[in-house]
Amino acid sequence: MKLKILPFDLTVCKLSAIDEINIKSDFFFIGKTENELSLVCKKEETPLQTTEREDGWRGFFVDGKLDFSLIGILSDISSILAKEKISIFALSTYNTDYILVKKEQFDSAVCALEKNGYETDY
Repeated sequence: MKLKILPFDLTVCKLSAIDEINIKSDFFFIGKTENELSLVCKKEETPLQTTEREDGWRGFFVDGKLDFSLIGILSDISSILAKEKISIFALSTYNTDYILVKKEQFDSAVCALEKNGYETDY
């Protein structure tokens, strides 16, 4: 299975209002519940008015459209990285899964996945 590397740094943050998000950006994830409004975005596009913020994330995604009947892809990736003591932040879209790791562990994460049969464009 092929993993594609995102070519930019990411920020994970909390916001107080949805209108602070640049919805014209080419990459962002929004999560909203009754308790919080979370955003994952390119570091340089992080809104100024965050209530909490954690910079220093890098990411990759499973290349291609994943059918909903597929089982265990995210579990396999997270298990490989857990054995290496690498924490993840996982996101999913309709088509695929995105995995974020802290920037200082990114090279180790890619290396571990390649050793376990994943192809990357790194």
